Amino acid sequence: MAAVIIYPAIDLKDGSCVRLVRGEMSSATVFNADPVAQASAFAGAGFQWLHCVDLNGAFEGRSVNAAAIRGIRSAIAIPIQLGGGIRDRAGIEHWLDAGITRVVLGTMALRNPELVREVARAFPGRIAVGIDARNGWVAVEGWAETSEVSIGELALRFEDSGVAAIIFTDIGRDGTGGGVNVEATAGLASLVSIPVIASGGVGSLDDLGALASIPKLQGVVVGRAFYDGSIDPAVALALNGAD
Repeated sequence: MAAVIIYPAIDLKDGSCVRLVRGEMSSATVFNADPVAQASAFAGAGFQWLHCVDLNGAFEGRSVNAAAIRGIRSAIAIPIQLGGGIRDRAGIEHWLDAGITRVVLGTMALRNPELVREVARAFPGRIAVGIDARNGWVAVEGWAETSEVSIGELALRFEDSGVAAIIFTDIGRDGTGGGVNVEATAGLASLVSIPVIASGGVGSLDDLGALASIPKLQGVVVGRAFYDGSIDPAVALALNGAD
């Protein structure tokens, strides 16, 4: 398959690595109580990026798992993209100063797009927009609230803004391992010039292959499939050819 960046995911809840099903906090399964060890394992496997989400922070609107995130940053050398609970410029600058490579803004992208454009200009290559959708509509506040804004409408607000990437998650598939929404991902990638990273539902090597066939797709976030053994990280990296 064509090479894309594979982003192994660490989703943090109460200091542990967990996976949710469709974004429901009550569905959390703890896969590793030591996120630093998990991050080190991903880096040691050969991945070139890490995708990290502060789940508690996404619901509370502030960074909650900061100690774990700082521990991860200190333990590994590869770039980290971080989302969850980062809702203002002070929070963005805090994490960029702390060595986070790229900050992912979701709720802010809907609530305050001008500020997102402002920080994208101020910090080139270091700001990404997270577009999380339920049945085609953007969801925010830790996915607890669904808006009346469509995926494409929100994405187009950031054309020519300097945003480094759009991370698109189909909430209905996230954490299920039931397959990715290839059609919606391809549609988004064709609509905007901003690089798109796919997330949600990856459960097999076939899913990775289907995504890699999308023109202009930059990468894919993989979570539960690595934790439950559905996809062997070494095999995924080998088949990907280059990461």
